[in-house]
Amino acid sequence: MTFDHTPDAVEKEMESHPGTLVAWIGIGTVALIVGIIMLAQLAVGMWGGRSLENDPAMKPEALAARIAPVAKLQLEGAAAVAPAPQGAKVATVAAAPAAAGKPDGKKTYDTACMACHATGAANAPKFGDKAAWAPRIKTGAEALYASSLKGKGAMPPKGGNAALADADVKAAVDYIVAGSK
Repeated sequence: MTFDHTPDAVEKEMESHPGTLVAWIGIGTVALIVGIIMLAQLAVGMWGGRSLENDPAMKPEALAARIAPVAKLQLEGAAAVAPAPQGAKVATVAAAPAAAGKPDGKKTYDTACMACHATGAANAPKFGDKAAWAPRIKTGAEALYASSLKGKGAMPPKGGNAALADADVKAAVDYIVAGSK
């Protein structure tokens, strides 16, 4: 007894056999993963050991130029602040020494307080608004001084100008209270 084997259509077309297709997809996936890993190692090898120590973009002058404000605010009556010369070191703003004698509350108000208390920004009571200031004035001068020196709600300590002397802040509070009674 002899068996004649007649190959079927799948055996005749081995290139399109499902098993062959699965094998090529597997080989392609493995090759893709290996390629990605090799590219990642190449990138890490080229840039991973790079030091930013001598990079000119990381020098203090370049950093200061990148983070410098694009505009300055000058309130009426306040002295203009000149921009720092190119290449200058970043420094903190120091308070100008108070003029001899009594601190000027109006000047402090105009430079530090007016931005919010003239416009009512962040729900700040407006200068001269008797109804808004009455309950605050009832708490007493010491409570108002403490709020203005330490900050309260949206108002930062010393109105956002930490360089102000306590006496200047208290003089500004007295000026606001006098104008709001």
